This record gives sequence, C-alpha cells and structure tokens, in this order.
Amino acid sequence: MDSYDKEAGAHPRRATEPEGSAPVTPPGEQRPEQGHGPRSAREAGPASAPASPGTSAGPDYADRASAAGGPVPRTPEAPGPPAGSPRPDGAGGIAALSLPYQVVAAVSLAVVGMFACVHLAMAFLHVAPSNTLTKQHGEAVDDWVFPEFEQNWKLFAPNPLQQNIAVHVRAEVTGSDGGRRTTGWIDLSGDDGEAIRGNLLPSHVNQNELRRGWDFYVNSHTNDNRPNGLRGRLSESYVRRIAMLRLEEHQLGGRIERIQMRSATQGVKAPVWSDEKTDTRPYYRVLPWWTVTEADLPGGVDGGRTEADQ
Repeated sequence: MDSYDKEAGAHPRRATEPEGSAPVTPPGEQRPEQGHGPRSAREAGPASAPASPGTSAGPDYADRASAAGGPVPRTPEAPGPPAGSPRPDGAGGIAALSLPYQVVAAVSLAVVGMFACVHLAMAFLHVAPSNTLTKQHGEAVDDWVFPEFEQNWKLFAPNPLQQNIAVHVRAEVTGSDGGRRTTGWIDLSGDDGEAIRGNLLPSHVNQNELRRGWDFYVNSHTNDNRPNGLRGRLSESYVRRIAMLRLEEHQLGGRIERIQMRSATQGVKAPVWSDEKTDTRPYYRVLPWWTVTEADLPGGVDGGRTEADQ
C-alpha cells in the first residue's frame, strides 16, 4: 500500500487486490483501522444498520457490541397516554374514572335510582284502587304527590276535558261616604292566566289554588248549590276565602259587604281539519250572594277595609 492510500484513504483499492483484504471504503469515509474517528467506533467492529424506531436490535449485534466494550443499544420506550385520555384497554364510563370519583358517581346513581323508585311507587299508589297500603299510608302518599305530582285520568278516560272554565266574582262595596255600589264581574281565572303566561317558573298558587278550590266546591254541592254535608260547607269557606284574597289585590276602595261568584264554561273550538261541530257559547253557573264574615277577611276584621273606613 503506498503512502497516498495510507494518508488519504480517498481512492478505492484496485481490482487486482486479493480477496480477504480490508473492505473498500467509499469516498469521503475513513476506515476504522487508520485511527480516524472515535475510539468506540474502532472497537465496536464493522458498522451495522441502525435499528428502526420502535424495534429492538438483533441479539447478535447486542452481543458483539457488549463484547467489544461499546454501549448496548436500547429500544426507545413509547410515551404513555396523556392524562385524562381513555384507558388503552378500552374501558369507559365510570370505569375510566379514578377510585374517588367512581365512589361519588356510584353513590349519586344509587340516590337518584332510589328517589325514582320511591316516586314511581307513590304515584302508582295514588292512582291505584283502594288497597291495604293506601289505607294505612294514604296520608304519606298524598303528602308526597300533592300538589306538584298530582295524577288523574281526565286526560285519557273516556272523554277528555274539552272545556275552559273561568271563575268570576263581583262584590258589594261600601265607600267612605257610606254609599254602596256593586262592582263588575272580575275574571279571577284571567288574572291567574296572566301571571302564568310567559313565566318560566309560575307559582302553584296561580296554577292550582282557584281551579282546585272551584272543583272542590262543584263536587261537594248539588246542581242547585246545596252543600253535601261537612265537605260542602268547608268548600264554601274555602272559595270565599280565595275570592277575598284576590279582591284585596284589586283595591276596590271600600269595605266589601257581600260577594257573588259564578263560573263561565265554554267549549273548546274544534280544529279546522275536523268535521265536529262545537258549541263555543259560554254557559254560567251563578252562586248566591254571600255576606262577608270575619273568617273570610284576609287580615282579620279590618283586613277588608281601607284606611278611610277605619
């Protein structure tokens, strides 16, 4: 080998070189035996193709590198999933949460499920025929159901309600000058409708108080307005008290001596696509005049009087 080859190592050997000699070094690279390059490269032996990412190097290469004193190649570890990502085993829902959150979720679901079961049982007992449970625990069932969860069959059996019923009241008022006058009919149901319409959270007073009170009165009286026992007389006191509470809001400007109530029943007009003929004229049920007593006044004896009357 001439000095040019020894120093530069830039030209390949000639084709006449015998087999078994040192491998040909491509241009631009240095042969390990000439002392160029790092020591580890000279001691590691012939170069091998680098392992591709995610795969391990072959056992022969690792053994040769260890025997030569070089570093043993290590397979890079894949990064773990970020926090909050789904588990690699495909688990989802509550199983994907940590243990404290699993306990909280399980307890919450148990409470919601228990509440739903109790509510369904109470609603069933409320609409079911009289039985041993309702006889023993009827008061508890009514306390749970009324007034928010009231159930009845009027929507289904056999002829649903097709009427609008409004309750009106008028009063005889004694003014500050001693004169007595009768007011016009005041639509109490219309007042409730105005309070409910457009209200996202309407009061149960506006939704149910007057309607339920009037149903109570009608169901406990005959057609000629005679009470059926104690419940009938109790319903009279109830609707009179409601009427006085509502009239107080209208500020009639005097002392209310007597009141009279009536209902206006009007059929709901049939839809345009129906051939049904519906009578939409209002029909009235007028009650007799009631003299206002101390029990009917919202604030006691002076509750229905103005400052001028006192």
